[in-house]
Amino acid sequence: MYEHIVLLKLGPNVTIDEQEEAVKYAHAFKDTIPGIVDLSAGINVSEEVEHKQGYTLGIRVTFTNRQACRDYIQHPLHQNLLQRIGPLVEGIVVVDYPFA
Repeated sequence: MYEHIVLLKLGPNVTIDEQEEAVKYAHAFKDTIPGIVDLSAGINVSEEVEHKQGYTLGIRVTFTNRQACRDYIQHPLHQNLLQRIGPLVEGIVVVDYPFA
């Protein structure tokens, strides 16, 4: 198994509706893109304000293996999401790791 975690820092002018739309779009990947075992995405509601560092959205995708993650990155639906929200993103953190 292979975990892919993404934290997005969206610009200050991004509306809650735009954030919710991005989360909704990400959720659609689960039943559409091959190799995805599990997926969660949501708006950061942490009360640990001192640790949020402006990161607004979180996405976690579990894949069958590393190659499935590589294929996902190139998949047209994922590329479409990047084009849609790319201009809104001010920062991004990605963490990938294999696990048993």
